[in-house]
Amino acid sequence: MKIILIGYMGAGKTTLGKVLAKQMGLRFCDLDWYIEEKSGTTISQIFMQKGEAVFRKKEQQALHEVIGTDDIVLAVGGGTPCFYDNIDFMNQQAHTVYLKATSETLKAHIKMGGAKRPLVDGKTDEELIRYIEESLKEREPYYLKAQHVLEIDTITRQEQIDQYVKDIELRVKG
Repeated sequence: MKIILIGYMGAGKTTLGKVLAKQMGLRFCDLDWYIEEKSGTTISQIFMQKGEAVFRKKEQQALHEVIGTDDIVLAVGGGTPCFYDNIDFMNQQAHTVYLKATSETLKAHIKMGGAKRPLVDGKTDEELIRYIEESLKEREPYYLKAQHVLEIDTITRQEQIDQYVKDIELRVKG
């Protein structure tokens, strides 16, 4: 069983992916973490020092390496499905699930998460919403190619996580 969670930053891919993997007895991998571990540097540093084109190539390579593993739940970066043939490759190799959230939900999750996100750090709430909406217009056509779409609301309780995980499990076991 291979499951890939896709969606915009802050959609809950890592949060839900960890719980889903544990519940289903699968291994969990966050593609960004894998890239950082393998390259010995952060995603932000790769972007700053080598540029987005180099990062996207590393990302594609890492995707091909990781997806060769059986019994995995993989959370990919928000841009991963939008480059090269990544979304088609993912659809051929695994069950893909798009965690679809509104710009308000994404903003709330990004703010709650506290993680450093170079693309959005320092933006006001209004700027953040505008940025998310503009990015989603570009990315959603790729996201919607996923085999399953799950609407996500702001996640604030464990019960919500458990319900989303159950929904994903039902979809992929079909």
